[in-house]
Amino acid sequence: MPESGVKQAIQALSARHMSNSTRRPINIPIRVVPVVQHEPDHEGHQHSEDACCAHDDDCCAPGDLLAAPQAAPQPAPDGTSKVRFRIDKMDCPTEERLIRNRLEPMTGVVRLDFNLLARELTVFHQLESTLALEAALTELDMAPRLLEAGQRAAPLPEALPLHDKLQLAAAGLAALGAEALHWQMGEEQTWGVALMASLAVTMAGGPTLKKGWIALRHFTLNIYFLMTLAVTGAVLIGNWSEAAMVVVLFAIAEAIEAVSLERARKAVQSLSALAPDTAMVWRQAQWQSSEVEHIAEGDTIMVRAGERIALDARVIKGQAAVNQAPITGESMPVDKQPGDTVYAGTIVSDGVIEAQVTATAGHSTLARIAAAIQEAQAQRAPTQRFVDQFARYYTPAVVVLALLVALLGPWLIGGSASHWVYQALVLLVIACPCALVVSTPVTVVSGLAHAARQGILIKGGVHLEQGRLIKAVALDKTGTLTKGRPVLTDVVPLQRVNAQHALRLAASLEQRSSHPIAQALVEAWRERDPHGALWPVEQFNVLPGLGIKGRLQDQDWQLGNHRLVEDLGLCSPELEARLETLELQGKTAFVLMDNQGPVAVLAVADTARNESRQAIDALKQLGVRAVMLTGDNQATAQHIAQQLGIDDVRGNLLPGDKLTAIEKLVAEHGAVGMVGDGVNDAPALARATVGIAMGAAGTATALETADVAIMDDDPIKVAQFIRLSQATSRVLKQNIALALGIKAMFLALALAGQATLWMAVFADMGASLLVVFNGLRLLRARV
Repeated sequence: MPESGVKQAIQALSARHMSNSTRRPINIPIRVVPVVQHEPDHEGHQHSEDACCAHDDDCCAPGDLLAAPQAAPQPAPDGTSKVRFRIDKMDCPTEERLIRNRLEPMTGVVRLDFNLLARELTVFHQLESTLALEAALTELDMAPRLLEAGQRAAPLPEALPLHDKLQLAAAGLAALGAEALHWQMGEEQTWGVALMASLAVTMAGGPTLKKGWIALRHFTLNIYFLMTLAVTGAVLIGNWSEAAMVVVLFAIAEAIEAVSLERARKAVQSLSALAPDTAMVWRQAQWQSSEVEHIAEGDTIMVRAGERIALDARVIKGQAAVNQAPITGESMPVDKQPGDTVYAGTIVSDGVIEAQVTATAGHSTLARIAAAIQEAQAQRAPTQRFVDQFARYYTPAVVVLALLVALLGPWLIGGSASHWVYQALVLLVIACPCALVVSTPVTVVSGLAHAARQGILIKGGVHLEQGRLIKAVALDKTGTLTKGRPVLTDVVPLQRVNAQHALRLAASLEQRSSHPIAQALVEAWRERDPHGALWPVEQFNVLPGLGIKGRLQDQDWQLGNHRLVEDLGLCSPELEARLETLELQGKTAFVLMDNQGPVAVLAVADTARNESRQAIDALKQLGVRAVMLTGDNQATAQHIAQQLGIDDVRGNLLPGDKLTAIEKLVAEHGAVGMVGDGVNDAPALARATVGIAMGAAGTATALETADVAIMDDDPIKVAQFIRLSQATSRVLKQNIALALGIKAMFLALALAGQATLWMAVFADMGASLLVVFNGLRLLRARV
């Protein structure tokens, strides 16, 4: 049964079954949503084919939000213009720092946003022309290319093309040749060693030495400057073979690091590549293949079994099983029929559908997810900000220490000046915080990409890191922990008929209605007797405010609320007791009657999702307290909470009351997560440490307002998000410990005069590779 129109279902229920001046009305937990009004059917119910469900007092966006624009990027500062550059030579924080040092002091530059994985720089400025920006970037040898607004950048070049591999291999052979000649002759400063070493430095060290010179000109202490200084110093003191090997080892480590970072970049880019470039569209009275850029909103597309859906759309014809894992992370295909929404990038597993496009290529749910991931990975996580600040002071301090070693070593400890100059060069190479700086963005991006694959969209590294701190999670009830629609829960036979016969009678009376409660009865009958036939209804009539009546099998039947029973003079203490029992369980009850009196009591209610109990158990295992917040009455909320194992239940809450509840939880626990729909729960979501939107697929509002968006309705993913945050935190701490530990060990060796330039390169680039590989583990982490 579609979830649309549940609000009107309950309103109609009030008119049909629940109007009662003598009894307290029991609210069915429902999901409220603005609906498109249609002509009433024979029962007076209003139907909505296009509405989607939301929470009881926490409605989600209606279906037309599927066509909403792409998630908005961070707003530009007031009074500024924005320009975007593609910079192919910017792929690590070293280049970012160099660009910042050059551009930030420029008059008119307000803010710089970096996307290292996409190699894009966005400059917010107050300049009349961008020529000065381009000139500055060109001076840094960054090869900038201006990107027009909305322009899709060309694919990035391969991280290590064949030409570079061959050149690196040749440089390695030349460096080994220089070492071999040195060992054979026992002499470092010979023309043969110098020639082979020069060849190796020329083939492998060109980019490094050039970047080092640029860094020197702009007073930036980065790895290229330190490596250039070390190689130049080694040559000046006659260590030709070691200078060559240092350059080659550094180039090899850089190449491996570039390939590793390419993996992280492709993990993010793979999200955008899920949707096909073409689709079959109905034009000129026939199906034609068309590029998705030329397909407009409202066009009709056809998708066959085994094909990916190219655009967000609403099914208008056919039925199919659709694998939504790329969007929602669901493991099982979802059955789609006319009126249902399908998303770009998902796969039709079985069947053929025709669907009307609801969002163009650049505005699909998939595009919004990819854009949000790109924005998220460009933001600096707390750990990354700490590391950057640490590196800003750490590197100059070690450079000063290296100078002191070179100058004071011979005087304080003794030995030749060249020996201590050599040890100072070793210190400089070890000192570079490259491993420390690169560890955080790789780890955070890997965590964000892994979450997206599981249908969890995290809007930034700060939220990814904060998840581990959560000590309590407040969850809205309806549509989050429950199904958000009425389901038949009880059939209580009273006399003359059994439960199965009573249900058949009730379903037969309601079979022509699209009313959600009517559909709940019909669905329940179909589940219990898939091949059974319902009886035709004669003399059907609506009893306003009371219920319905009709003739089945030559007998008159009525289905209505307690007031109808009283009006007919058919109420009894036994019936009162049964109705009271059902109402105390948060259910809505109504009575089936014939001419002789009541024969059965039927009840419907919003029921807990199958996975909700598992979700609450998972939170408890993490030591996180679960709290239910809902606008429903306390009795209804308490009944659901007992089924799920939730001890803290707070009912009858307005949106403002939920905000107050979150503030109290924050005061009590510190870090608190709020799970809602992203619309009416906005104040509570904003106040929580981490706001989590459920069922956000296709809902632009949720994608824009939430810190974390769960793309389907699976509450288990709340615990998955917290576990991923904990895993990310562990990897970040491991990486910082690895980077600092390795450097501390080799710094001690250098100060003791025992380290070599070889060791320095291994210490720096080896640590960098370790933290990169460790961070990439999150791409395949099990949480």
